Amino acid sequence: MDNQKSCCSASRSSISVNNTVLENEQNFETQLKPEDRENMVYLEGGTFLMGTEDDDANPFDKEGPIREVKVAPFYIDPYTVTNREFQEFINSTNYQTDADKFGWSFVFHLLISEETAAKVTQAPVQTPWWRVVHGANWQHPEGPNSSIEDRMDHPVVHVSWNDAQAYCKWAGKRLLTEEEWEFAARGGLVQKRYPWGDTLQPNGEHYCNIWQGQFPVKNTEEDGYLGTAPVHAFPANGYGLHNMAGNVWEWCANWFDRSKKDDSNTNMQMPESPRTMRGGSYLCHDSYCNRYRVAARSSNTEDSSSGNVGFRCAADV
Repeated sequence: MDNQKSCCSASRSSISVNNTVLENEQNFETQLKPEDRENMVYLEGGTFLMGTEDDDANPFDKEGPIREVKVAPFYIDPYTVTNREFQEFINSTNYQTDADKFGWSFVFHLLISEETAAKVTQAPVQTPWWRVVHGANWQHPEGPNSSIEDRMDHPVVHVSWNDAQAYCKWAGKRLLTEEEWEFAARGGLVQKRYPWGDTLQPNGEHYCNIWQGQFPVKNTEEDGYLGTAPVHAFPANGYGLHNMAGNVWEWCANWFDRSKKDDSNTNMQMPESPRTMRGGSYLCHDSYCNRYRVAARSSNTEDSSSGNVGFRCAADV
């Protein structure tokens, strides 16, 4: 495995197509429903051991050192935000995502139709399995001739960090801090590799949606999915949270550089400064990018979006 590379993300800054930073401030009223807290999982917080020093950890991701971290009580959604939920947000606010404004987003090459592939002219040099697809957005995940009609319970994708922040504001929630995310993902277990333990496939069963086969050319789909899976697919962890490993990367509030002051509630218009993503995605594979481990980290710029990045919400107690 090449620890310096990540199969899972591509930055908008890597492509010189209409990459002007766009104004993303859109005003709307928060729509907080009383039942929202009832549908969330309450975590009491506490002290836990964060990070890893495993030999196969990605050193450039700065997963270590293992340190004791204290987390205050908080609420967390058991699932990532779905297409159905995001559609409600769009219908209520007429919000435009960054992918809509730029007119394109990144789509994994095996998910693109022949018709769309014939029109693609650009791909990132470092991660050529991604394609710049014009018209790809949350409603059309693989391009203009695709739809979410049969995927309403799948995680919304092609959402940037800016978009996730906007949804959270509307929903009266917020993004998780990276510390909260790892505390929740561990499900009460201490220093295990995955949300369910140290074995990737307990009793030979699949517990997450990641890549099987030869990346990036052949996915045998042994777990049942080439792309995203429903948010409730696969067993929950000890806290009742689903898909904390695999399926889609989840935006967190923090800067990826832990030395930077956390200013997660303010968009500072610094697209060159990446935000943290956690959990891995359906593209992660041990031969190239084993970032579906609980302690693994990745990042991207605030305006970047792709077909394997979504988010999960939290709320203060």
